[in-house]
Amino acid sequence: MKTTRKKKARSSAKKRARAAKVARAGRGTDSKRVAAILAKLDEAYPTATCELRHENAFQLLISTILSAQCTDVRVNQVTQTLYKKYPNAEAFAHANPSELEQEIRPTGFFRNKTKSIMGASKGIIENFGGQVPRTMEEILTLPGVARKTANVVLGTAYGIASGVVVDTHVIRLSRRLDLTKHEDPKKIEEDLMRVIPKEKWITFSHQLIWHGRRVCVARNPRCIDCNLESICYSKDKTV
Repeated sequence: MKTTRKKKARSSAKKRARAAKVARAGRGTDSKRVAAILAKLDEAYPTATCELRHENAFQLLISTILSAQCTDVRVNQVTQTLYKKYPNAEAFAHANPSELEQEIRPTGFFRNKTKSIMGASKGIIENFGGQVPRTMEEILTLPGVARKTANVVLGTAYGIASGVVVDTHVIRLSRRLDLTKHEDPKKIEEDLMRVIPKEKWITFSHQLIWHGRRVCVARNPRCIDCNLESICYSKDKTV
């Protein structure tokens, strides 16, 4: 029994040593390794998609604004009744700010979010005929909309791959997987757009977010349950 344990320990040590050698060689974004990561994400999360409940692009835009510094679960709880009272951009644009603040209060930062939601709604009505725009350039003109929100809406609602959604999970996991060395979301997105095939941009971000929520959790990653473990050489692995 002791001999078997020693063999397993030596085998694990050798694997870690090989992984460290690969890391030092800077092969994190090697095309074969990236392809292996994508294949394993497809294997684990073939149906991954945005977990914000919505019926159209406008609702998704509002939910994504609400999701800043808030969980999707909490946002979905709030929007379950919110969209019944405010069914479209017109309703949000002419909402009573004080009332709207209280209705979205559970999502946090409710004053700023109210300004963004009402501003974006007015912009959609005044500049885009009541429809959420379909280009990155146009959607970024809306108050409260930065690239992350824009990528969520364009990718999920319209199927348009204009970039990669970079949220806290994507930042953390893309760094753990050595797909980027940066901490700035814009630079991380640029790195990911260079190494991830464009046709995978939308799916990749959903899959990485799902993986970050279900397996590669921040405080105690469940590496033993991770199908990426064999090609991950993060220093804080738990196996």
